[in-house]
Amino acid sequence: MQKILIAEAAEGMVLARDVQTPEGRVLCGKGTELTASLIDRLKKMEVSHVAVEGHPLKKPGEKSLEEELRDIEERFSRVKNIPPLVYLKKRIMERAVAARRQ
Repeated sequence: MQKILIAEAAEGMVLARDVQTPEGRVLCGKGTELTASLIDRLKKMEVSHVAVEGHPLKKPGEKSLEEELRDIEERFSRVKNIPPLVYLKKRIMERAVAARRQ
């Protein structure tokens, strides 16, 4: 899942989360495929961001999953024998992977 600006949205992208008003009213449901007319309507309704499936846009300075996992490994490289920190490293890595799959 990737959160993107509505201005970056393109036809064919699929919503990973419901698009809601500030009051909680659902405008578009999860799984909806974006069309040009739907994107225009969301812009007119002043929706600023949407969450789309996958990771369709590469943003400047953004790390790939592999780079992110390598950085976590490097940060925890000196704590191989400290169980709470080993557990913490594992959980951080799991969350990084899960965030990309949502």
